[in-house]
Amino acid sequence: MMVKVCGITRREDAEAAVEAGASAIGFVFVKRSPRYVTPERAAELGGGLKVLKVGIFEDESAAALEEMARAAKLDVVQLYGGETPTGPQVWRAFRVSVGVDLKLAANADAVLLDGPANGIGFDWADAREVAGKVIVAGGLNPSNVAEAIRVARPWGVDASSGLEVSPGIKDHDKIRRFVQAAQEAA
Repeated sequence: MMVKVCGITRREDAEAAVEAGASAIGFVFVKRSPRYVTPERAAELGGGLKVLKVGIFEDESAAALEEMARAAKLDVVQLYGGETPTGPQVWRAFRVSVGVDLKLAANADAVLLDGPANGIGFDWADAREVAGKVIVAGGLNPSNVAEAIRVARPWGVDASSGLEVSPGIKDHDKIRRFVQAAQEAA
């Protein structure tokens, strides 16, 4: 089970995720987000950690994505819209509201299904309709991740706001409980 802790803005939170056994940490490169970090800051936050480093992008050109991924030292780019870069793995992200149009997912290494808005979930059974590696996100936290895994049977899970005390500040106990619950449910 791939377990990602997203919205990392502090080194101690990245270390807590790795120590808890997370497979990946995520950095948000969308400037309007309270979890936004620069590519250079992401490289510092993830430097030396043995975990997948994922950058979250929205509607960027392939050239901009490639440049930021290189500067941030990313392994994966998670894309909400935008062009597909060459180089790192690509996880295509979709907000689930009424159905999912997966045309952009054709060349993706994985598909992330997210709720209709930040911190809001969706019907996890919808994830079973998607072929390939599926990551479930949106509204997940330590108390509901096991049920999400049971219902959706995903390749991975992803949480951000459900693991925070405030935007961009993670609760290390919630991180540990989330990772443990996900691993046990898998």
